[in-house]
Amino acid sequence: MKVYIKEEICQGILDFFKCIHPKEGILLLRGRKFRDGIIIEEVVIPPKALHGEGFSSFPIYMLPVDFSIVGLAHSHPSGTLNPSPQDLNNFYGKIMMIACPPYTYKTLAFFSKKGEKIEYSLV
Repeated sequence: MKVYIKEEICQGILDFFKCIHPKEGILLLRGRKFRDGIIIEEVVIPPKALHGEGFSSFPIYMLPVDFSIVGLAHSHPSGTLNPSPQDLNNFYGKIMMIACPPYTYKTLAFFSKKGEKIEYSLV
């Protein structure tokens, strides 16, 4: 599997994380699955999202039924680019994007539910 993300969407996510730093940010990724991967086309701010130092969350029961949500994006202000056990236990969707300071294309990664890194391309 491979993730394709529109460049302007990716830059918007990174800018959001820069603005909220040093708090951890969280966003929903909207897109669609096709034969060899997933394309991310939009970002959604989760309802009642909480952003704190070392955590971010939202009440999952507040989400409407939306089959176009393909995963989550969140930041790790600590600088760790790997998913934590908490990240994997609270996985939502098919993919997870993690970004860390200085919030550039080189400091982000995508992961599967098993915590395996997924290759991505900007489109």
